[in-house]
Amino acid sequence: MNSSMSLPGLDPDISALQPLAERMRPRTLDEMAGQQRLLAPGSALRRAIESGHVHSMILWGPPGCGKTTLALLLAQYADAHFEAVSAVLCGLPEVRKVLAAAEQRFLGGHRTLLFVDEVHRFNKVQQDAFLPHIERGTIIFVGATTENPSFELNSALLSRCRVHVMEAVSVADVVPVLQRAVQDETRGLGRHGLLASPEALEQIAAAGDGDVRRALTLLEIAAELAGEEGGHISDATLQQVLADRTRRFDKGGEQFYDQISALHKSVRSSNPDAALYWFARMIDGGCDPVYLARRLTRMAVEDIGLADPRALAMATEAWDTYERLGSPEGDLALAQLVIYLASAAKSNAAYMAWNAARQDVREYGTQDVPLHIRNAPTRLMKELGYGKGYQYDHDAEGGVALDQTGFPDAMGERVYYQPVARGMELKLKEKLDALRAARLRARQGKD
Repeated sequence: MNSSMSLPGLDPDISALQPLAERMRPRTLDEMAGQQRLLAPGSALRRAIESGHVHSMILWGPPGCGKTTLALLLAQYADAHFEAVSAVLCGLPEVRKVLAAAEQRFLGGHRTLLFVDEVHRFNKVQQDAFLPHIERGTIIFVGATTENPSFELNSALLSRCRVHVMEAVSVADVVPVLQRAVQDETRGLGRHGLLASPEALEQIAAAGDGDVRRALTLLEIAAELAGEEGGHISDATLQQVLADRTRRFDKGGEQFYDQISALHKSVRSSNPDAALYWFARMIDGGCDPVYLARRLTRMAVEDIGLADPRALAMATEAWDTYERLGSPEGDLALAQLVIYLASAAKSNAAYMAWNAARQDVREYGTQDVPLHIRNAPTRLMKELGYGKGYQYDHDAEGGVALDQTGFPDAMGERVYYQPVARGMELKLKEKLDALRAARLRARQGKD
């Protein structure tokens, strides 16, 4: 295989300088951890790779799931020259140089697999630069991204590539990787006689949180602390290595929006336990609690509304409490709010009424205010009919002038707010249903 990036283990002179995660990078598809859905024997992608028929693709998945490794293996199986660029580190001039070299290689009868890491960080113009080379077959394009391609990549690039979704690697799939690393005397830690119990390896795998590279890095640190010769990864060693465990969380990416969606939908579904879990996940991952306070306040008005007006007051109070106390004390106020919102009666009637009213404003345009409900502070306005025929509701029977409309003449009477038969809106529904029926009878009698 011709490649500008060789697979680990091929050059023994530099392997000792490489981190354990790099040395243990899989050299065959069978060594890949996880990704059974995508790379299981007999799967479409597996058959294509093993036959050397590699197509341009986008690999979408979380950090450490094997995107770079799979790209290296694709080049190996396709007998293609491997080139890698990072959208973080290089710009269009560097990309053009790589593409020009690939063009010369193509004319000489050799293919190039171009791996673009963090491809979502390239803008539209930079992404477009790859298109003609993909179309002509000059390169096999493999882009890696942690973000949703449908949001971050332009449609022209997506139309020329297949998107393959890669998943976070489970603890059960990471443990065998760690076991091989402990036992492997060439690439791993086998020559040091390291002792690690299955329980210790499982703890390290769990701490990797779906990231194989991270788990191997934690193992390497544990091995160094345990001692190179005959060392044992004890509970004390694990406490040192795993003391500052943090879960995977992208404050601005796909995971972030997936988790806030899960929190919102758990509140809406009246599941306080699930809602509290997702709230804890986001706090644990470093999400700004003020952002969560703002979103929880939105839930109070969108999903609870007038079914429990106390929810909005509690949301603003919890927000204010957090602002005063900060973390971690203020987190509890927000956690209590999450529980209350999820447990409260739900109604989106006010939210739907607001949307319906806005839609009518857009549809009917600038309608004149009916004369009878216009203000008439001057003599001229009174002469023009402003306020004429207005009925002062407090003087009407029952305190409501039932036959008096509040809408522009062209629209007629409208109904936006439809209270639900839950919580405090139940009383509002009974009152408004009776009032609307009375208004209808009054208008019919007037006609």
